[in-house]
Amino acid sequence: MKPGPQNLITDVPGVMVGQAQDDTLKSGATILRGPGDMVASVSIMGGAPATRDIALLEPDRLVQKVDALLLSGGSAFGMDAAGGAMQALVAQGIGFPVGDARVPIVPTACLFDLLNGGDKNWATSPYPALGATAVADLSDSFAIGSHGAGAGAIAGPIKGGTGSASITLDNGTTIGALVAVNSVGSVTMADSPHFWAAPFEVAGEFGGLGPMPDYDPTAAPVLKTHQGENTTIAVIVTDADLTQAQAKRMATAAHDGMARAIFPSHTPFDGDLIFAASTGARPMADPVGEQLMLGHAASICLARAIARGVYAATPAPGDTHPTWQSRFAPSR
Repeated sequence: MKPGPQNLITDVPGVMVGQAQDDTLKSGATILRGPGDMVASVSIMGGAPATRDIALLEPDRLVQKVDALLLSGGSAFGMDAAGGAMQALVAQGIGFPVGDARVPIVPTACLFDLLNGGDKNWATSPYPALGATAVADLSDSFAIGSHGAGAGAIAGPIKGGTGSASITLDNGTTIGALVAVNSVGSVTMADSPHFWAAPFEVAGEFGGLGPMPDYDPTAAPVLKTHQGENTTIAVIVTDADLTQAQAKRMATAAHDGMARAIFPSHTPFDGDLIFAASTGARPMADPVGEQLMLGHAASICLARAIARGVYAATPAPGDTHPTWQSRFAPSR
């Protein structure tokens, strides 16, 4: 397994990502589209999710495919980003046909970033405009770090961010991860620059420091964020042809990557959620064996994406937490 050419989720052929953020607000939105509508499902393991149109991702529902998947800041307010994104997609003729109307299917997950130092005293919700701007920004290349849904995110004692990574399997199948890291837990080991995801790092993509020497992994975590103000949300996409049930299994397996990269994860105060989607471009010759490898690769890819998002975060006026770079890079 090796990363794709950009080491981004857009290495999956036809996938595009668009982002928008407001630096004064310290929040934003990130949207993902495939080459067409995509089979998709979801797995939620956190205790405090904020979601929209999630129930339709179960295999027994009428609508089996989605037009886009949206990650947003803003907690429950961030669900408004879906409305703006939907209007922008309708203008492009995209959506589930219902008579003469079209209804874009855009399942959405939001993280809590309301106490991160940004100006939240809005008269009108900024999130519809952020959703529409993210659609207009759709591209096969995008920035990680303090952008999009992770623009104002916090990861334990340091600033979080938007991360991405990709893996190409030996059979040519590609898996990509996109994540907004906003966790109660820490992505680094104790008060050190060493990432929990270090065993899975490729070519120094988040500093090349390796694991922390002689660290006791049974030590109790030190939680430095206010409980109830977090959530890490992610998307896994592959070009392998999956059913909705198989996509749900891939999403479930990908949570292993979250647990490997964030300590602790899936707490009662996080709404940890992973979407999984398939573009359907590559039929599976061995659906059982290949699905096992997809879940394994998805977990590794997500662990790397989490560390990359935090590693790439940049400081901004009014931040309540330091970035990894400002906290650790000068001492390296």
